[in-house]
Amino acid sequence: MAEEKDSGVESGEESPVLQSDENASGSTVDPNTSSDEVNPGALDDEAAVDESAETSPEMALEEVRAQLADAEDRALRAVAEADNIRKRADKAVENAHKYALESLTEKLLPVLDSFEKAVETVADDGQENDGSVHATLEGVELSFRLFTDVLQKVGIKSIDPTGEPFDPEYHEAMSMLENPDAEPGSVLEVIQKGYTLNDRLVRPARVLVAKDMSEPKKAP
Repeated sequence: MAEEKDSGVESGEESPVLQSDENASGSTVDPNTSSDEVNPGALDDEAAVDESAETSPEMALEEVRAQLADAEDRALRAVAEADNIRKRADKAVENAHKYALESLTEKLLPVLDSFEKAVETVADDGQENDGSVHATLEGVELSFRLFTDVLQKVGIKSIDPTGEPFDPEYHEAMSMLENPDAEPGSVLEVIQKGYTLNDRLVRPARVLVAKDMSEPKKAP
């Protein structure tokens, strides 16, 4: 009888436990239920994957196109920069050839002035009838012409603006003189010739300029 009671108690205690488990689960799972009914969110994930797979090639193509356009732009810029560098280098080489004699020209100008002054001095000496003086004058003039011809061949030219309008870029005014017969602002006399090397000024011509006679005289 005691065993029956114990077994009865044990059997009686088991029932509430099973009932509690069923209540805790809240529902029972039907083994015949499909996987779609168990996890309805799986369909959304698969749809997102399919959509990503469909759009990713287009996005990749656009990205490749953008990279190609950027590469073309950089290539064009590189070509333009290389062309500019080449032009600057060519210009530098050209200037180096054209103006390499500038320093030498500055040193030769005093020699050229001395030749010119010698020719003028001998010509103004008033002894043209003297055979020795005449021969000396011809020799000096010939040497002077040869010298100037050589300078012209290398691009050195003289500036002798007598009677021309004063140009501050190539002339240096030493004084202003009144001369009613000259155009105001014109060069009356060249004290020292100027010179250029391939059109670049090496030395300005030192000149006397005609003063404008219409300007009122300043009170002392």
